[in-house]
Amino acid sequence: MNSLVAYFRESYEELVQRVTWPTFKELQKSAIIVAIASLVIALVIGLMDMSSNILFNDFLYKLAN
Repeated sequence: MNSLVAYFRESYEELVQRVTWPTFKELQKSAIIVAIASLVIALVIGLMDMSSNILFNDFLYKLAN
């Protein structure tokens, strides 16, 4: 039981004294970067999906018929 208490005490000490927490402005910048990256990835996946639909629907299915 003492080792469990020591673990939580040391974890708390590390979180309070040793971890460098980002500022609010740094968090905002990171959030904007993540949002932009997510939009770019979504657009790329959407374009890939549309192009595969065009390829299969228009080209390959017409060859099969």
